[in-house]
Amino acid sequence: MSSLWVLDEPSPAPDARIAYGPGPHHFGELRLPSGPGPHPVVVVVHGGFWRAKYDLAYMGHACAALTASGFATWSLEFRRIGHEGGGFPGTFEDVALGADHLRALAGAHSLDLSRVVFMGHSAGGHLALWLGARHRLPGRGVLCRGNPLRPRGVVALAAVSQLPRAHELRLSDGVVESFMGGTPEALPVPYSLASPSALQPLGLPQVLIHGVEDDTVPVAMSEDFCVRGRSLGDDVRAVSLAGAGHFEIVDPRSREWPGVAEAIRSLM
Repeated sequence: MSSLWVLDEPSPAPDARIAYGPGPHHFGELRLPSGPGPHPVVVVVHGGFWRAKYDLAYMGHACAALTASGFATWSLEFRRIGHEGGGFPGTFEDVALGADHLRALAGAHSLDLSRVVFMGHSAGGHLALWLGARHRLPGRGVLCRGNPLRPRGVVALAAVSQLPRAHELRLSDGVVESFMGGTPEALPVPYSLASPSALQPLGLPQVLIHGVEDDTVPVAMSEDFCVRGRSLGDDVRAVSLAGAGHFEIVDPRSREWPGVAEAIRSLM
């Protein structure tokens, strides 16, 4: 069965949809496992090459599966290309605000903030890695927020981990230039703040999982990111899945999914 069903089949409803900011795209979906808690949390960031036409709905299947396995999930929506303020820096500001909002939710929903993992798919994998690296940002930089929430680690699925390389490859019809507002040559400082590869070593455990047959984001992007991270002393590993494409790793019915869940569990 094709894993593209996750794009079309409605996912189980969340326990709550909660605003983390003032705008229509500033919300997250919270799902809670049974039992009293405190619950470990997976912060989930969806893909779609940062474009407005792709939202968090397709990641609901993965979120529901993780919640059934005992994890609370906090799936973020955010402004994207086509929304006012979307792209750089607004998209980054949004996911940072959304991730940090876990602190406001923890008490009422019995969330264990000492056991948080960030997980993202595709462009969301880029944002999940970036969220994990925020403590590496310069103190006066445009994207700096004081005291960012620190996860135990990051699980990045088919991640766009290297923005300059993604621009060079013209992924998704050159979307990186639209997302960033220009080329790496024209905007070296924004790219240095926005690309996880520019922030290595990230200083926390990372697992990058990628299908070898992925024709949307090449597997070499994850493999090269891991090689560079390890050379800089990071605890980072690549898991390249033979026969898998872009969506199997977010499909809880796939043979690849148990490995994704285990990667999360290993970081908790």
